[in-house]
Amino acid sequence: MAGSGERTVIPLLAWRPAAANPSQLQFRNPPPLSLYVHVPWCVQKCPYCDFNSHALPAGQDAARRPATIPEDDYLTALIADLESALPLVWGRRVHSVFFGGGTPSLLSGEGLDQLLAALRSRLPFLPEAEITLEANPGTVEAGKFAAFHAAGVNRLSLGIQSFNPRHLKAIGRIHDDREARQAIELAGTHFGNVNLDLMYGLPGQTLAEALEDIDAALSFAPAHLSCYQLTIEANTAFADSPPTVPEPDLCADMQDAIEARLAEAGYLHYETSAFAQTGQQCRHNLNYWHFGDYLGIGAGAHSKLTLHDRVLRQMRWKGPEQYLAQVAAGTPVQEEFAVKAADLPFEFMLNALRLVQGFDAQLFEVRTSLPLISIESELRQAAREGLIRRHGQHIAPSDHGRRFLNQLLQRFLVDRS
Repeated sequence: MAGSGERTVIPLLAWRPAAANPSQLQFRNPPPLSLYVHVPWCVQKCPYCDFNSHALPAGQDAARRPATIPEDDYLTALIADLESALPLVWGRRVHSVFFGGGTPSLLSGEGLDQLLAALRSRLPFLPEAEITLEANPGTVEAGKFAAFHAAGVNRLSLGIQSFNPRHLKAIGRIHDDREARQAIELAGTHFGNVNLDLMYGLPGQTLAEALEDIDAALSFAPAHLSCYQLTIEANTAFADSPPTVPEPDLCADMQDAIEARLAEAGYLHYETSAFAQTGQQCRHNLNYWHFGDYLGIGAGAHSKLTLHDRVLRQMRWKGPEQYLAQVAAGTPVQEEFAVKAADLPFEFMLNALRLVQGFDAQLFEVRTSLPLISIESELRQAAREGLIRRHGQHIAPSDHGRRFLNQLLQRFLVDRS
């Protein structure tokens, strides 16, 4: 669900869905549908990254010229993957498209144009559909940006992470601060809607340096900013050899200072790590947080689809070569299950409680086919602990709840069998 730029981060909790028993569910209308397209390759694997991304073998210039991706084969597989999934989404319109990875900007402009044309011919897109592409500043140039825009991309997400060359080197990024600034300037000439992805809590970073990154980003007046704390995830190079990162209290101070600086600059803090100018919230990610539906195609892509009597989850084969082979065999889906009705409250809250402004009770009932009273005891407990705020039928995380989101989510991780 994410890649080299704007990251869709779900809190990691020890949870596994129980066996499905969807018979008690009844959905009258499905939620909005988004399309996620995963491009799994990167020039090199960042040491902090635990997403499904795979480094390309180096070419003659190992630093900047990796071997090319098998674009033609992969585009053919993506289209076949989509066609196999069409019976599950027939007649539904696509509200947003997100090309994530990996590094989708490794695609050629011509290849992306062909892919978008193929997607449009098989699924109806809303005329105003938001189409986002993630880009790594080290893999783009003016010609590619122009081609991506001409193909139909109307929102670009740049994985900047930092403007400090020392910090960029420490987290293994292939671009430097000069390339970061050049990429933003180029993006601004072609796209009116640009997200900049930033990280804080980097090895050796001070509070002043974290704010310097924010000020550098604000100098470009981006429509959207995503600001994440660096975390050391399992199965990454950093997990094997952890860097020295700022203490938790300093990271909390960075978070507070970043939120204050962006609020002062007029940015709406609408989701845990997302800030936007007025009207520029990422519609694709909002659909995730509102527990909408998404069809994911590509290596390792996930889907969540609401059928008339169940919520279906799928995962595609993760390895690029394995994915290509399985699609050719007509079996792109590695894992599929219907979510047990008792698990839907937690799944809903896992997403909706990331929204700073919260949600209305009606959304819970529409998206889960369950009455709010089914989680009333959990809501009361969370309110007593100061983790949520309730105003009539509106529910939102408190400031304390946002700071301790995993603790809040644990309140809804209960055995309902």
